[in-house]
Amino acid sequence: MSTDQTSRSFRPAPTHSAPVVFGAGAAIGVLGGMIGLGGAEFRLPLLIGLFGFAALSAVILNKAMSLVVVLVALPARLVAVPAAEVAARWPVAVNLLAGSLLGAWAGACWAVRMRSATLYKVLAALMVLMAAALVVTHTTTLDALALPLWAQIPAEVAAGFGIGVVAAIMGVAGGELLILTIVLVAFARYSRDGSFSVLGAHLRFTAVMATGSIAGAVLGGLLLGVFPDLVLIPALAVILLVSAVKLARHD
Repeated sequence: MSTDQTSRSFRPAPTHSAPVVFGAGAAIGVLGGMIGLGGAEFRLPLLIGLFGFAALSAVILNKAMSLVVVLVALPARLVAVPAAEVAARWPVAVNLLAGSLLGAWAGACWAVRMRSATLYKVLAALMVLMAAALVVTHTTTLDALALPLWAQIPAEVAAGFGIGVVAAIMGVAGGELLILTIVLVAFARYSRDGSFSVLGAHLRFTAVMATGSIAGAVLGGLLLGVFPDLVLIPALAVILLVSAVKLARHD
């Protein structure tokens, strides 16, 4: 890890009361729950902008909380999706997973080596891309790619690699069925640089916000469909874009 990252990425964050931390986590959970996500995309800029964590510290805390939220949600998701349907797609899952593991390791390597100012800008760019993806996937119907057999495996591995890189750099989940392995691989890389010290230093903060995120995700799931996509999706995309601008200006 660079000297800049060591001196600035793990500086103590300001102290906040438990109700504020829980409320922030709950709000994030509601936003994510209403569109079927875990909310990590919205949690990251909040950790940096509101709670004062440096970029790399925020990424690691975000990934830890994403793991907790997904572990709670995973049983319900597995019940909702028939096992036969998952098993029928095992080749795709294996190829995505292989790429994701490589991507998670590579993303974590890049994150710990970046200067803080560079990492803020990378996070901002990724948030812009996520805002665009959010709008596209919720407002248009995308047809499946009709790739020839010889191109399917490389394409799936490459897609998994991209998922793993983004998940490691941003601390987001990367998909419930991929999260466990992605998180373990990313954490294994982060642990080599003493990055886990931020978890020990802010264990109470992490637990309170994760609990709030879980409660909010449940509420957000109940609100699913209450707000029309034509209102909800642009609003969430704007939140991501505003957060991206603030991160890009962060030093």
